[in-house]
This record gives sequence, structure tokens and C-alpha cells, in this order.
Amino acid sequence: MSRKSRKPSEGTLVIIGGKEDKEGDAEILREVAQLLGGGRLVIATVASHHPEGYFEVYKEVFARFGVTDLVELYLQDRSEAQDPQKLQMFEGASGVFFSGGDQLRISSQIGDTPVEQRVREIFEMGGVIAGTSAGASVMSDTMLVKGSNRESHRIGDLHMAPGLGLIRNVVIDQHFAERGRIGRLIGAVAHNPRVLGIGVDEDTAAIARGPKLRVIGHGAVYVVDGEGVSHSNITEAEPERVLTMFDVRMHVLSAGDGFDLASRRPVAPPPEA
Repeated sequence: MSRKSRKPSEGTLVIIGGKEDKEGDAEILREVAQLLGGGRLVIATVASHHPEGYFEVYKEVFARFGVTDLVELYLQDRSEAQDPQKLQMFEGASGVFFSGGDQLRISSQIGDTPVEQRVREIFEMGGVIAGTSAGASVMSDTMLVKGSNRESHRIGDLHMAPGLGLIRNVVIDQHFAERGRIGRLIGAVAHNPRVLGIGVDEDTAAIARGPKLRVIGHGAVYVVDGEGVSHSNITEAEPERVLTMFDVRMHVLSAGDGFDLASRRPVAPPPEA
């Protein structure tokens, strides 16, 4: 199916900021298991250059929540994305979970391959696509690849690349508060104020179905909206100059809060009875 003829997706994205709890109540992974609703879960460790041990950890955690049909998808090289044995792993799968590492490795290894098509088919048939850290960043159509942490954004100090495009008109960053990434997310939005910047803290997830997001976990999700920006020096200043932006809007969401991507507005949880 071509990109232009794709039907609106019916599945759920679980966008995790990294370092999700695996030893305590494992709220986020438990949520993935519940959304899965039976069927196979493909653990895609494609993002890592050294994936040893990742699959075993997730297998143990998901078994606690009744998910026992798990397989590991790893590609040493892009050519393996054509391998019938790799593609067979998706048979009967209800979800795919992308582990952390390097998001550019995911997009370059599976982008526009039969593996990506299998992922997309699962999503469009109502399945679950989850990703943590790099696996979260790759979900957007444009993904952040590199940029300085813990300082104001400097023009020219940002690298972006095409992602998988499972969620449109957003750019996602992860390990957000912990690594001080507010500057680079604002920089990404400055490049294209049409997109919303979504920053997800560790052990926190934004769960997206259609235009609706909801937040679970122990941290926050930050939404940076540049639609109302009245001035920016992004095209005028020299590289290494600190970015200027006026009238940028930011929302901070915690567990139970929601966000409507279509109206670009937060949604507070209903009051407790």
C-alpha cells in the first residue's frame, strides 16, 4: 500500500520517554500488555548495536502480565529486512515494541522495507506500536537525531531526519527533563512551527490514539506549540547564535492529563468523585 493511499490508522502508539520501570509496578509495560489484548508481541531491538540481554528483560516483565508469545526482531544489516524468516515473526502479532538505542538505526534499517510495512499493517489493523527512548523518537514523520542538552538552543546545532511517520505533525524527544532537552525541542519547533514538539520524561508515556493523547507514568509530558510565535531569528542569525523565539506556548501534562492534537489544546482529567 502506498503512503498516499494509506487509510487512517486505527491503532495505538505508546510513546515512552525511556527508563520505564521494569521491577516495580511497571505501570507502562503493564499498559502495553493490556492494550495488546492477546496475540504476539514483537520486541524490536533494531536500535541497538549491542542488543544482548534486552529481549530477556522484556520477556520476563511481560510474562508477569500474561504476555508469553514474544519474539525478538534484530537486523544486523538492512538486507535482512527482506528475509522471509524475519517477516514470519510478524505472523499473528498484535503489537511491536521498539527498544532504545539509536533512532537513526531504526529508520535506516527498516525504512521503506517489508519490515516497516508489517509494522504499519499491524498499526492500521488496530494493533499497538510501543517505543522507548529511540523507539519513541522514530514514531514521528520528522525525528530529532542530535542536539545539545542542558543549554539554550544554538542555531545550527540540531540534526533531524525522517522517521517512520506513525504520528504526523509532531516531533518527539525523550529523557526530556532528565537530560535538559527543552532547548533543542524548542529549536526543532522553530524550524517548523506547524509541528508540535512533544518531550517525554523517563518512566512516562504519551499514549496516542487518533488525535488524542493521554499521559501515564511518574513524570511529565511537555508540549511545545509554535503556532502563535510572533518572531524568531532562526533564518537570520549566524550559526552558534542563541535562538530567539517570542510567544511560544508550552503545556506541561502529568498522569491523567490529555491533549488534543487536532485542536492543539490540553484536556484536564475529570474531577474525582
